[in-house]
Amino acid sequence: MPIQDLLNEVETLKAEYEKFERGNKAAGTRARKSLQNIKKLAQDLRTEIQTKKGEDAA
Repeated sequence: MPIQDLLNEVETLKAEYEKFERGNKAAGTRARKSLQNIKKLAQDLRTEIQTKKGEDAA
């Protein structure tokens, strides 16, 4: 389920960012990767919503 994937990635970001705040530099890299995944998942979800919206209008 796309929304659950997005929520899971946000949780991953939260955990990695907290590690980064405590000084773990490698966690910063993982947090940035997680942000990139969130961006992709959000775009995929937007596309899916738009497609369903278009199907309902037709």
